[in-house]
Amino acid sequence: MDAFTGTRPLSQPLDTAALGAWLSAHVDGFEGPVTVEQFKGGQSNPTYLLTTPGTRYVMRSKPGPAAKLLPSAHAIEREFQVMGALAGTDVPVPAMRALCEDEGVIGRAFYVMEFMPGRVLWDQGLPGLSQAGRAAHYDELNRVIAALHQVDVNAVGLTSYGKPGNYFDRQIARWSKQYLASVTDANPAMDALLDWLPAHIPASARDEREVSIVHGDYRLDNVVFHPTEPRIIAVLDWELSTLGHPLADFSYHCMSWHITTSGAARGLGGLDLAALGIPAERDYVQRYCERTNRADVGAVMADWNFYLAYNLFRIAAIVQGIAKRVVDGTASSAQAVETAKSARPLAELAWRFAQQA
Repeated sequence: MDAFTGTRPLSQPLDTAALGAWLSAHVDGFEGPVTVEQFKGGQSNPTYLLTTPGTRYVMRSKPGPAAKLLPSAHAIEREFQVMGALAGTDVPVPAMRALCEDEGVIGRAFYVMEFMPGRVLWDQGLPGLSQAGRAAHYDELNRVIAALHQVDVNAVGLTSYGKPGNYFDRQIARWSKQYLASVTDANPAMDALLDWLPAHIPASARDEREVSIVHGDYRLDNVVFHPTEPRIIAVLDWELSTLGHPLADFSYHCMSWHITTSGAARGLGGLDLAALGIPAERDYVQRYCERTNRADVGAVMADWNFYLAYNLFRIAAIVQGIAKRVVDGTASSAQAVETAKSARPLAELAWRFAQQA
């Protein structure tokens, strides 16, 4: 997974002098000079390591000035807001340092946060760990997403962070629009899903009492584990977060159990989970239900195929956006070309779940 880890030279020029001057004025304790490297991972918002003589920071920005941004995408100010609000809860997040919405500084909006030294694990099978170690890491993933869905939205000041009601209707409409704005090749499965999903939303997905903060992209490689312990010290990449249905968020996380590792796609499909010490999907769902006070895992699993179809459709739409940026020449990651190839297989897998729902 070397293609995803570490840093690389900047993909686009960046005015480090202007950045350093802004940081000196807006980040407490900042002392330059600053050097900038770009993290290899990440497909949407470029992420950078800022190094000074005394400390390190992480900067997230919108794509460069040449990028054609899709509506509502690359919302870095929302990432800054939600992580700031979650500070002090049971959801581990980096400390936010400063948000710059003035695109005149480096040509795009950005924010700066604490650098969290730890492990980002890209291989879902967790090679190199014992059975007990793998079980502990997956249980910690489960604990943190359950904790997120238990956060009191009003208490952390996020009451207006998303629109109330009709979450799935709005999300399906949003990703349909994003997909149609990004089409580069024919994808019959996506065309079928555009019609099928809004017509088959189950009653459990329309329960207006089911509202929580949803991360939107919660997966193994979007968290930082402690350097030696099976403990998450930071949840990253909150660009897609909003207020929504917790089972939409949790079922998205569980797509890993159905995706096979191939190219840029990384999942648990085809692995011997029992031999590895990784819980089976239903057991993992059961543990989440226990942590979130849901009485019956069977009730959750009854509509599981719809949730999986919806989420695979959604990720296929996101990947199609990456494919469009590849065509436009504005993709922010060296892995974008490989990732873009997965749009059609993801849509076909989504359609298979839809047909079973």
